[in-house]
Amino acid sequence: MAEVTLVEAARLAALQEMRRDPRVWVLGEDVARGGLFGQYRGFIEEFGAARIVSTPISESTIMGAGLGAALVGTRPIIEMRIFDFVMCAMDELVNQIAKIRYMFGGQARPAVVVRMPHGMWRNSAAQHSQMLESWFAHLPGVVVAVPATPADTAGLLVSAIRSDDPVLFFDPKNLFPLKGEVGEAIEPIPFGEARRMREGTDLTIVTWSAMVPAVEEAALTLAARGISADVLDLRTLWPWDERAVLASVARTGRLLVAHEAVTVAGFGAEVVSRVVERLGPARLRRAARLGQPRVPVPFAPVLEDALKPDAAKVVAAAEALLRD
Repeated sequence: MAEVTLVEAARLAALQEMRRDPRVWVLGEDVARGGLFGQYRGFIEEFGAARIVSTPISESTIMGAGLGAALVGTRPIIEMRIFDFVMCAMDELVNQIAKIRYMFGGQARPAVVVRMPHGMWRNSAAQHSQMLESWFAHLPGVVVAVPATPADTAGLLVSAIRSDDPVLFFDPKNLFPLKGEVGEAIEPIPFGEARRMREGTDLTIVTWSAMVPAVEEAALTLAARGISADVLDLRTLWPWDERAVLASVARTGRLLVAHEAVTVAGFGAEVVSRVVERLGPARLRRAARLGQPRVPVPFAPVLEDALKPDAAKVVAAAEALLRD
């Protein structure tokens, strides 16, 4: 085991899979220079320009070329540089990649990984800080991965690269410096299996991606105040670990879903509604969601901090749930 940053964990996972499978290659802006965050550092020297392809600044071209390459048998990693830029390639992603297997009766195999570093990042403002993962959880035909630790990032990226389904991989760019242990041989982590961060009995907290460290901190504060939280990191939003969430809420009777995205129509609403449908009001005493208000992410750090869900807000929301 080695302790590495989250972005380095992703680099090691991609490196392992490119060495293992010659069909894997990377395309996107600046990937031959190592990528915006260094996630492909050293790749051009090892694999050459045929497998590390820096493209023009045209997201629709990048996405479409990746799909075409997958359809003839390769396994491209499509690098969107920053999540917000995927808006320029929505037709290729939503109308082609997500649907082509169905449209062609299973004859087409869109085995692509679309990497989209997302979330708030200091002073990045409204067009470089969005968290719209719920859009894609709503999209039939794709897997949605939202890791939060180096180990999970590495394991889920290996699964994504080996998957025959298109995987939308949301790298949490604000957590790129986060350190954790990653094995020398990175094993795939199955989609749809949550990670239990903490066991507890008083309430269930469900979270994912960049909110995970804040929830970890909040759980420690709650424990110091005598409140026992059962904490789950979903790791993927589609498929998501409904069974683990239901089992936890059945024990605790209270549910808080915390995510960095805007609260309105966020994936937290799906989690809460599914728990209500499955357990009913008799077993779910109270539920709540915590996210950002429905405003654009501002440039000013003081305003970023005002709207961003943090550990203190998680603690306050959890304590409110325990008031009958």
